[in-house]
Amino acid sequence: MTDLTRRSLALCAALWLGLWCGGAEAQGPVRVASKIDTEGALLGNMIIAVLEANGIKTANKLQLGPTNIVRTAIIAGEIDLYPEYTGNGAIFFSLPSDPAWKNARAGYEKVKDLDRAANKLIWLEPAAANNTWVIALRQDLAGANHLASMTDFAQWVRGGGQVKLTASAEFVESPAALPSFEKTYEFKLQPNQLIVLAGGDTAVTMRAAAERTSGANSAMAYGTDGALDSLGLLALSDPKGAQVVYAPAPVVRGAVLEAYPKMAGLLDPVFRSLDEPVLRRLNARIAVAGEEAREVAADYLRAKGFLK
Repeated sequence: MTDLTRRSLALCAALWLGLWCGGAEAQGPVRVASKIDTEGALLGNMIIAVLEANGIKTANKLQLGPTNIVRTAIIAGEIDLYPEYTGNGAIFFSLPSDPAWKNARAGYEKVKDLDRAANKLIWLEPAAANNTWVIALRQDLAGANHLASMTDFAQWVRGGGQVKLTASAEFVESPAALPSFEKTYEFKLQPNQLIVLAGGDTAVTMRAAAERTSGANSAMAYGTDGALDSLGLLALSDPKGAQVVYAPAPVVRGAVLEAYPKMAGLLDPVFRSLDEPVLRRLNARIAVAGEEAREVAADYLRAKGFLK
């Protein structure tokens, strides 16, 4: 046996063990994962449906776990692609005070550059949506007092508006959450205007506001929470950028994108079509109406012409 033959056999053995050999990655399925939440399932199913419809085979690893599990998996090469949020770059790279995270485009460009350099991970185009902390008001209260933004809310509070906010201890205490809203918009909620609930589940805080539990009329929520509309709550806009922007975007290993170069052209227009009202509506079909994430994703993609 020649030395060349011996090396060729060794390379083929590596291939059977699942290691990279020539064009192996181009032939294998793309392992698509997501976080365990509703929106992760929705976005992950969109990614799988679009790739499969365009001849890119996938392996379904959706709802793999929370952020730390999925992030560790892609860095280790155990998965190939998943939807992540731009604002999490502040945590990934220990830069919580960088002002870039409060600007949608600047935050995206920063995490894209950092992750490419550090981990050879490529961030594709983000959605025009922000799944960040918001304060949500009962729609009847917002309408009666002409409240649509945090600027309006702050002026109302300073004028003696009767606020009763339900929130987690983290939201009330974390400098990045309620204190950031208060500092940016120059208002202050007193202890008797706060109902602090155990845990950080926005489904609980929103329901308390919707049902006026203990006099609540507003709640901590996330910008794309599916239950906002169904519970009659309005998410106040944040025109001064008090909060970090969490725009969802597909993150893919560089080697996989090189193997499937058309992937960006397929997924970028899908994510650009997603804004906050769209994501709230689609999330509600899953979280509130109980529809399957795969069917909701496919319906949307067909309606927008991304699937036939």
